Amino acid sequence: MNALFALNREQVRTVDLRQPDEAARVEGFVAEMGGSLFHRPAWLRAVEQGTGQRARGLLAEKGGAIIGWLPLTELHSPVFGRALVSSGFAVEGGALAEREATIANLCRAAEELALRLSCSTVELRGGEAPRDWRVRTDSHCGFVANLAPDDEAQLQAIPRKQRAEVRKGLAADLVMSVGRGPEERVAHYAVYAESVRNLGTPVFPRSLFEATLDTLDGDILTVSHRGKPVASVLSFYHRGVVMPYWGGGTHEARRLRANDRMYYELMCHARRRGCTRFDFGRSKTNSGAWAFKKNWGFEPEPLSYASWTVPGAEPRDADPTSAKHAARIALWRRLPLALANRLGPPIARGLG
Repeated sequence: MNALFALNREQVRTVDLRQPDEAARVEGFVAEMGGSLFHRPAWLRAVEQGTGQRARGLLAEKGGAIIGWLPLTELHSPVFGRALVSSGFAVEGGALAEREATIANLCRAAEELALRLSCSTVELRGGEAPRDWRVRTDSHCGFVANLAPDDEAQLQAIPRKQRAEVRKGLAADLVMSVGRGPEERVAHYAVYAESVRNLGTPVFPRSLFEATLDTLDGDILTVSHRGKPVASVLSFYHRGVVMPYWGGGTHEARRLRANDRMYYELMCHARRRGCTRFDFGRSKTNSGAWAFKKNWGFEPEPLSYASWTVPGAEPRDADPTSAKHAARIALWRRLPLALANRLGPPIARGLG
């Protein structure tokens, strides 16, 4: 039975996203409000299918009409604890509503739900939050820009130094392929797994990529050299925006400028698909990835992340760049790839 939270004449209740009618109602509200991909029940359900982490959500209603929505993933991890995250495995989320009071009601209901579920933390990746929540705007930045009208204009829109790197990639012996079938999925996972191991991060389960591709509008662009994939990115498409979401390259990719070529080709491919915006995703402020995206001419926009922790509990720290995890990262980088691929998914399921 759905839990009810009566707050200031608005009713906030939990939603069972396994019920098609409920999920469809929320999908309609998200579309009407212009919400992100990560507000969609389809995202939450794909994450649940791919990781086993429970899809949840809180719905604010008044007079039978939806007036607010807070998408949530219930994360369980023996390493990183238990939390409600909006949204799990996403870079955006948070409460979706027109009124500040409705957002506050959703957040208060999330506090109560966290206590009921024995979760120590509620995390919002975007949106507003009550004033007594902890809010950070200095940890991550987003990078979004318009796409150019044609391939040559797209190349010229890239700043000179980075454009020179792209030209080297265009001149290299590289082959592009785009698809979402079994071959593309195998190639992408192999490249991505090697890339994150080199960064010291456990790889997500392959089932997460399978579930999101099967559920959402996405595809994989892979760059190969002499028949071997060296760079690959899984991208999503939402409301005219392309989002290169899970991408990486092997050690050889850097010498070949394969990543530079890959992102330029994705820009051109996305425009041909009808996209007008390129969302380069989030990066840790002042990190190498942050600098890389600035080199492409993207302006960093600080992201607002809010969290609430049960009184007396320790705040959840699942940030792979945290100093707390430095020794673990250094160790992970030295693991044989086969071992890292075997041990990584059970750990990464709890990163969220």
